[in-house]
Amino acid sequence: MNHDSTPPALPDGLVAIVKRDCPTCELVAPVLGAISAAVPLRVYSQDDPTFPHEVADVIDDTALSMSWHHDIETVPTLLRISEGIETGRIVGWSRRQWQDFCGLDDLGPDLPEMRPGCGSLSVDPTYADALAVRFTGSRMQSRRIELAQLEDEIEAGFDRGWSDGLPVVPPTEARVLRMLDGTSRSPGDVVAIIPPNLNEATVEQVAINAVMAGCKPEYLPVVLTAVEAACSSAFNMHGLLATTYFSGPVIVVNGAITGRIGMNSGGNALGQGNRANLTIGRALQLVVRNLGGGRPGEVDMSALGSPGKLAFCFAERETDSPFGPLASDGGVADGADALTLFAGQGPTPIIDQLSRTPESLVRSFAAVLRSVGHPKLAHGFDALLIVCPEHGRILREAGWDKDRLRSELSDLLMMDTDPLVRGVDGIDEGLPSRLAGKRLPKFRDGGLLIAHAGGDAGMFSAVLTGWVGGHMGSDPVTAVIEPWR
Repeated sequence: MNHDSTPPALPDGLVAIVKRDCPTCELVAPVLGAISAAVPLRVYSQDDPTFPHEVADVIDDTALSMSWHHDIETVPTLLRISEGIETGRIVGWSRRQWQDFCGLDDLGPDLPEMRPGCGSLSVDPTYADALAVRFTGSRMQSRRIELAQLEDEIEAGFDRGWSDGLPVVPPTEARVLRMLDGTSRSPGDVVAIIPPNLNEATVEQVAINAVMAGCKPEYLPVVLTAVEAACSSAFNMHGLLATTYFSGPVIVVNGAITGRIGMNSGGNALGQGNRANLTIGRALQLVVRNLGGGRPGEVDMSALGSPGKLAFCFAERETDSPFGPLASDGGVADGADALTLFAGQGPTPIIDQLSRTPESLVRSFAAVLRSVGHPKLAHGFDALLIVCPEHGRILREAGWDKDRLRSELSDLLMMDTDPLVRGVDGIDEGLPSRLAGKRLPKFRDGGLLIAHAGGDAGMFSAVLTGWVGGHMGSDPVTAVIEPWR
């Protein structure tokens, strides 16, 4: 690929950019002739080096190099250049503005007072991708892979081991450059050290995997934050890969960004059908696979796995929640764009269609939560309780906030250990006999997370069972999402 990333210099004085295939440019052609006769003016033409004929020595910009590098979005555009620097710009035709800009009276006296311009060819979708590759592709550091003429690009993703089992979007230069428009971070910035192989991952490399996952550019800040969170020592992505347990990273997103990028927090929030939810979750998994070497059957040793290890990401439903956002539990201010990463799988349903008081409902929650990992195990596995809107309404109308719900659950989840000892009820699994005669909490401090999501109808909440918590496993990690711009 031939790249030309050097912006052409503009001459001092007035500069006009036009194209013949623009009625407004045709309209102002005589005006440009009048200006060129009075003051220094250079005219660049995007589609016809002979247009306008009223101006001598029109400069050929049919390659669109000048237009692209100087961010021309509309023609005609009139620029003022001083010592190589743009000091003024007018877009379209406005008699008064052009007269003041050029210092000339009586420009275009027979023309309409104003006319909007037309789209520049440098931003025309027909050319935009090719121009971006031509002028900025040289900045990309990733290795280019040439496919044989008859090689299928989708099959190439499978053959080269880039896929998670589903087809990946071919990461062409144009697609990756579009993806990089989703962040102000430099493509060469190192985002994280990716386990298990402890390879550096740059913004550009994460963007490549986001393309393959099917993300839009506006999703990239969420993906970058998720990658950073997953590779923190607290989350322990390496340990999560190496365990034979079911869990994988679950991404819960809070803040206005969920609406801006179209995430789903309502019906089927944990399921299929929403591009943002699924591709963000998938992008994180592809980064760990392709940049870190976390492949099933190798370092990824899960005995059964979980569908969530393909992609598990959703937005919390904050608008009518009885609680503050999950991210606020992690120390982030309410309203901030943030995500929480939880090592989990699931969901396990909580069916309660009869409770109409929080006192009854919380007991249903506790009954299912006691079974996390195993009903005879305590203080090991974490959990994320997802309260559905109909259950949330019962709590909200009774004035129960998250602190009240967590306090009530904490009391209900204190467990007498005698029935939990190994061998009791004919079940060898359980607590060691030395813990008999005690009362233990089902979850460690901070080991039970609570969020709100789901559709308007259906009294079905859920539990996402977590992996081992703490220094032996994984802690939830909350992180602020960088602004898109």
